[in-house]
Amino acid sequence: MTKKITVSLPDDLAERLAQEPNASAYVAESLRRRVAGERTREILRGAGFALTDEGLARAQVEMDQLEASITPELRTEAARLQNEVLAARDKFHAARAKARR
Repeated sequence: MTKKITVSLPDDLAERLAQEPNASAYVAESLRRRVAGERTREILRGAGFALTDEGLARAQVEMDQLEASITPELRTEAARLQNEVLAARDKFHAARAKARR
């Protein structure tokens, strides 16, 4: 079930939303992510974590800095290692399946 509502947005957000082929789906997904984040914060606070907006902002800055430090060479190496792990997993599962026959 859906419900039609009207909202007012700042011009920059309205312009961005106008670029979406399905604005309703875009808004719904954005809101779902926001609600999920709020639930996660509630759970973490309930588990004793002291979350503040300032602490979350600092963590985001750190995450952005770490992501920016990932070089193309590191991404290539990570992809190579991932492929090795996946190949080893597939080989293991194939050997296990063969042993069960």
